[in-house]
Amino acid sequence: MGSATPKQYLEIHGRAVLHHTVARLAAQPGLRGIVIAVDAADERFDALAADLPGPVHRVTGGAERADSVLAALDHLAGHAAADDWVLVHDAARPCLRTDDLDHLLTTLADEPVGGLLGIPVVDTVKHADTDGVVDATVDRSGLWRALTPQMFRLGPLRTALGEALAAGVPVTDEASAVEWAGHRPRMVEGSADNVKITRPEDLALAALYLGHQQETA
Repeated sequence: MGSATPKQYLEIHGRAVLHHTVARLAAQPGLRGIVIAVDAADERFDALAADLPGPVHRVTGGAERADSVLAALDHLAGHAAADDWVLVHDAARPCLRTDDLDHLLTTLADEPVGGLLGIPVVDTVKHADTDGVVDATVDRSGLWRALTPQMFRLGPLRTALGEALAAGVPVTDEASAVEWAGHRPRMVEGSADNVKITRPEDLALAALYLGHQQETA
């Protein structure tokens, strides 16, 4: 991001990115709590925590995303049943639409495995070698961009992540761990404005989307 401030604490419309993200989840009826994985050396979270909506629990995160998610699931294991649904969402995705979250919950309510929000790939996709030279045009049929939230049962997801990490399997999202365990998550179409803030220009884009969403709500 080119900033000394971690992206989740950068401000959009006077609020931290993390506040916007948590508020979208906390507004969902039936949500029992939110667990946020935070770096052990993070000194900013506690100052923000009192202003976050919803029941929020802090856990210490790990070196990689999967380690942090597993730490959060381990915490939840003492408060929830193995077959309870959990949602895993990126702190840097503050533009999640309420309609998309409702659609995810409704679509997966009776799904045996679970699934995730995503967007079908519409661009032409190229595969290039290490020098950046194109060696193939990839058939985009059936390809999706994975978003969050990703929704799975607590017990199976915790087991899949733990076993994948123990086996040294690269886990880039929760669905990949579930897939590695032999299951097939369901894709649920979401909105393109559910952006993940990764680069400096993403912050301005998220601000634009949030402003538009508020105007049309």
